[in-house]
Amino acid sequence: MTGALIIDIETIGEKWEDIDPLSQENLSTWTKKEAKNETELAFGMDALKEGLGFSPLTGEIVAIGMMDYTTSKRAVYYQDPKSDKAEAIEDGVKYAIYSEAEMLNRFWEAVSKYDAVVTFNGYAFDVPYLIIRSAIHGIRPSANLMINRYLTSQYKATVQHIDLQDQLSFYGAMRKKGSLHMWTRAFGIKSPKTAEVNGHAVATMYEEGKYLDIARYNAADLTATAELYTKWVQFMKM
Repeated sequence: MTGALIIDIETIGEKWEDIDPLSQENLSTWTKKEAKNETELAFGMDALKEGLGFSPLTGEIVAIGMMDYTTSKRAVYYQDPKSDKAEAIEDGVKYAIYSEAEMLNRFWEAVSKYDAVVTFNGYAFDVPYLIIRSAIHGIRPSANLMINRYLTSQYKATVQHIDLQDQLSFYGAMRKKGSLHMWTRAFGIKSPKTAEVNGHAVATMYEEGKYLDIARYNAADLTATAELYTKWVQFMKM
């Protein structure tokens, strides 16, 4: 094993109408209790439905991106229900179409070859999502990426997990942790986020059939995270 692997995922949620009534009731309980009027209820329900993709219980992974930090080689596996399995190289990035289960199998195979995995907000989002969706498909992770978020306590880890949001915010000691966009902005790195293309827009893009555009956005996330990782290694890592 050698080197660091930069990773990122994109997700979408189920359609509300496809969720069974009991689950709908469970999901909307607090929204209904906290709403003071019909306007607040409508706003809350819209937010709830738009956020289904942020939970592995009501969502799925539509893209997994990986970047070898040493060589800068990038690969993005993504779902495209309208196309047969295919691969393509674009701007040095390998794009390959797979099902969610196939993506996860290949992801864990790649992870086992590295000393470290680098994420941004990976402890709170990407890695739990990957583990739970893998379990749903009957896939066992090749490494425990949730062993301990403190780097000094990861001495037993076969693959270290470096969450840049944790590191840059000193494990949340800062009052505001900051998003990937805000951190790249501060360090003069080109942000992959725009008003039109960001994590919240992925579900809409998927419905519109912009599958490759989602994969391209994921690849841009990898590049930005890698550049941010370089800044942390050079100037903040102790």
